[in-house]
Amino acid sequence: MAAKVQRSTVDLSSFPDLVVIYLGMRVRTLAGVKTVFSFGPKIKAAVDAKPEGLLLHENVFYSLFPLHAGMRQYWRDFASLENWSRSLPHQLWWKNFLQNSGGVGFWHETYFARGGMEAIYDDLSHPIGFAAFAPTHPAQGPMFNARKRLGLSGEPTIPAPVEEKSS
Repeated sequence: MAAKVQRSTVDLSSFPDLVVIYLGMRVRTLAGVKTVFSFGPKIKAAVDAKPEGLLLHENVFYSLFPLHAGMRQYWRDFASLENWSRSLPHQLWWKNFLQNSGGVGFWHETYFARGGMEAIYDDLSHPIGFAAFAPTHPAQGPMFNARKRLGLSGEPTIPAPVEEKSS
């Protein structure tokens, strides 16, 4: 006799400002394999430091060919995620990546419990996620940072690690 399926759900009422972010690195060149694997220990150390507001971090494997790996993170609120992404070590990773992608494409898609979604795709050879079905625009002006892509009011408490450049 088959075992009965155990079903459960969650009460997220204690997390009204919950933010879920999926991130990925997709290999574009042979050098990208090294780049992807070099980030494992760095990301583990960053998560082990228990950033303020990070509720859960999970590694995700998207595909073997092309190699495409990433993570899913749950954050208490957008301010926590935004502050962490503008601080070290992430600040340095972002600056370095924008100077040289290391043979990988990077992306993130962010989902908000109160509504709204935003995404960024850098150096990807093929569209994925939202970019596979929705129009894309250069990440300039109001599309330069997540706060503005979401249409949120106010200014970040920490300045952006990189300056917007016009193309």
